[in-house]
Amino acid sequence: MPQKRLGVGFIGSGFNARFHMLSWPGVRDADVLGVWSPNRAHSRDTAAYARSLDIGDCKPYRSITDMIRDPAINALWICSPNQARVDNMEEIARAITRGRGSLRGIACEKPLARNVEEAREVIALAKQARLATGYLENQLFAPAVERGKQLLWARGAALTGRPYLARAAEEHSGPHMPWFWRGKLQGGGVLNDMMCHSALVVRHLLTKPGEPLSTVKPVRVTAHIASLKWTQPAYARRLKREMGADYRREPAEDFASMTIEFRTKEGQTIFGEATTSWSFIGAGLRLSAELLGPEYSMSWNSLDPGLRLFFSREVKGRAGEDLVEKQNAEMGQMPVVPNEAVAYGYEAEDRHFARVFLGKEKPLLTFRDGFDVVRLLMTAYQSAEQGKTLRFPPRGIDRFVPKVAKGTWRP
Repeated sequence: MPQKRLGVGFIGSGFNARFHMLSWPGVRDADVLGVWSPNRAHSRDTAAYARSLDIGDCKPYRSITDMIRDPAINALWICSPNQARVDNMEEIARAITRGRGSLRGIACEKPLARNVEEAREVIALAKQARLATGYLENQLFAPAVERGKQLLWARGAALTGRPYLARAAEEHSGPHMPWFWRGKLQGGGVLNDMMCHSALVVRHLLTKPGEPLSTVKPVRVTAHIASLKWTQPAYARRLKREMGADYRREPAEDFASMTIEFRTKEGQTIFGEATTSWSFIGAGLRLSAELLGPEYSMSWNSLDPGLRLFFSREVKGRAGEDLVEKQNAEMGQMPVVPNEAVAYGYEAEDRHFARVFLGKEKPLLTFRDGFDVVRLLMTAYQSAEQGKTLRFPPRGIDRFVPKVAKGTWRP
């Protein structure tokens, strides 16, 4: 008999894991039953948070292996820091190959790994454990992205020709946790942290619905990275005080841009432009996307919601993120994203992969897609370091590690 519900365990108990859990009331086929973190107090708190959302009888586990041993856990969502990806996958593969338990699948947050060599290792470990995989890229599942793409291809492209230019950006004032800021841990700066979203979104938008991403092939990449804000003396001191990252000695980029030249299966040249920033100051996190063709265009900006509030100078309260993620102010006219887990695509993403691991749908993204994204990111770093456009994939990309990740980059 086919399994009707999926029991999901989370590896990681931080901001990202909680965002997924916030989306889970919209996931009908799965329950959140477990969480593991190296910080046991965080595991307990996050398990309690899941129970408070009524998304499953979630409990903390002492190890990943213990979670796999539990027959109630059928799939894992990896939401741990980048530097833990390979270690987490090694424990998963070891537990399964030694008969400690079984899983139907594993989904991993972006980026799949910090560089191409690590990404290959993650894929090899998943193959060793004979696991179905899913690559968690929420922005592809954002309702505005999906609906806009569907309409433009069905009407504009069908009548006047395929789109030829896509743009995507993710911008905010900086990450929540200290490890994100440290290139040696995270694998880079804002390019590695967030360009994974934008680079995949532009390729997705330019790909005809129902066809694989491989029909739109990257052929050349041009990229730039810079530290526009956080190496300035006053901001570097603040970053050291608040996050423990010393950008006077080991800086990471807080701005990145990438232009990707694609070749379609028909031989047409088309382009994707991606931008990402930790040096953006606005109401909060801003996601945006555009798709342009011969006689049509679409645009999306997450800070243009249908709800806005205004607070005068007399409304003085505690700082928070109750209006929008990465919120930077509490007064004036403020946009409100009423349900961020839905608007950013988490709900549709988690619903999709739960159904994938139950055998009800085919995966839209697997670890192989995550690997392709890592290759693009590393090519972008290499392009920025060399100051020139590179053919994709360039020589030596399998062993390339960005200077930012080595701690030797000097802006």
